[in-house]
Amino acid sequence: MTDQLTVSVLGTGIMGAAMARNIARAGHTVRVWNRTAAKAEPLAADGALVCGSPADAVQGADVVLTILYDGPAALAVLREAAPALRPGTVWVQSTTAGTEAIGDLAAFAREHELVFYDAPVLGTREPAEAGRLTVLAAGPVEGRKTVEPVFDAVGARTVWTGEDGAAGSASRLKLVANSWVLAATAATGEVLALARALDVDPESFFDLIAGGPLDMGYLKAKAALVLEDKLTPASFAVDTAAKDARLIVEAGRRHGVRLDVAEASAQRMERAAAQGHADEDMAAAYFASFEEDANENKDEDENGKQAG
Repeated sequence: MTDQLTVSVLGTGIMGAAMARNIARAGHTVRVWNRTAAKAEPLAADGALVCGSPADAVQGADVVLTILYDGPAALAVLREAAPALRPGTVWVQSTTAGTEAIGDLAAFAREHELVFYDAPVLGTREPAEAGRLTVLAAGPVEGRKTVEPVFDAVGARTVWTGEDGAAGSASRLKLVANSWVLAATAATGEVLALARALDVDPESFFDLIAGGPLDMGYLKAKAALVLEDKLTPASFAVDTAAKDARLIVEAGRRHGVRLDVAEASAQRMERAAAQGHADEDMAAAYFASFEEDANENKDEDENGKQAG
């Protein structure tokens, strides 16, 4: 390809690793870094250069893409990379950072003369691996010829929400979208839990709503993960979902909106994480409906200690 870029991907978790792999497959030079090096090392087989520090990873980069746990984590990593960042480098910020942290990230970009794009992505493990994410992007028109090949490599669609990344319009839309995802996931768990409690076969419920306005592919997909015990590897982990739910609640509160469903979703995710499901798919919030799940995990821990 004639427009080969050097792209640094900082953060190679579920989403970052898949995105880095697809950027490399599109013919770009990819440099990767992750705090836990073992999560980055497999990408060497896909042609990525695995780097030992954020500063090493951004050396010579045309585009730096961050996809880390939250806004403060993204800012901390970019500060580590700062000595090697060149003025004019494009920074694509794909972390679900919420609304408040975007201002701090944009301020860092201005301070270091980076071209800043607020660009969270919508999708989970499978669409990430297939390069079929939806990219929500805000940033200057004049730099888009540089970022669009990256967005095309990781996504099936790019939705531009504005020309000022610092305004956080893409991150705001991501929170709205995630509020629906989290509500649907929590409702799925409660439907399955109530069916179990009332001795109702979940399939009878699915048959009841099939083909009607209440039918929903997402409901069946998430329910299947629980019913078929396929919660690992996670498409979107419980711990991350809890973080996102809290960002949604806080954003609503700052703008005078009470979000009871998002608050309840956050509590369910946090309860499931405390029961030992933090790294499982967020469908595992189902277990938050059952106190015995926590007791069973506690008993297993105690038995493990005694066995040790």
